[in-house]
Amino acid sequence: MAAAVLSLRSSLSRATVLLLVLVLLLATGGGVRAAGFEVIGAATRLEGGVYLLDARIEYHFSRAALDALQNGVPLTVRIDMEVRRRRPWLWDETVYKLAQRWRLEYHSLSRQYLATNLNSGERQGFPSRIIALQAMGRIRNFPLLDRTLLTPDARYEGALRARLDIDALPAPLRLFAYLSEDWRLTSAWYTWPL
Repeated sequence: MAAAVLSLRSSLSRATVLLLVLVLLLATGGGVRAAGFEVIGAATRLEGGVYLLDARIEYHFSRAALDALQNGVPLTVRIDMEVRRRRPWLWDETVYKLAQRWRLEYHSLSRQYLATNLNSGERQGFPSRIIALQAMGRIRNFPLLDRTLLTPDARYEGALRARLDIDALPAPLRLFAYLSEDWRLTSAWYTWPL
């Protein structure tokens, strides 16, 4: 009888430990970062009458998007940039908009990731996806706006967001992407005073 009680206690303690480990894994996401894009920071500075933009964006693609990339589907990221005039009694007015687009491809033969700036045509090859995404997420000295286009006494802010361009996906995949949360990867707008 005593042996049966000890065996039951041992089984319960193992079950309790396993349950606790499971709860911790679920609470922390199992060590896997959630899919999504995030603008870590952005700022502008005025040089030679032009506002230059520096920003950093982190890209965390979903498993579905990464599987598609590994199987030869190029992924296009769109970076939306805006300059808004702040108004106290009305909604803010967008005075300038610009979109930068990047295409990320994987070439299985060379085992290289190719990042192409679709606005400038500049291409770069990278040995890993992580390095390619870090390069795509760094914006340095980007000429955002000429100061003469702004009213001197008004208050302005810059705004930036990144999103996966679902419309750039191949047609057969596009329908699934519109219906699936795994493909709706968009950062929140990040704003800063201009």
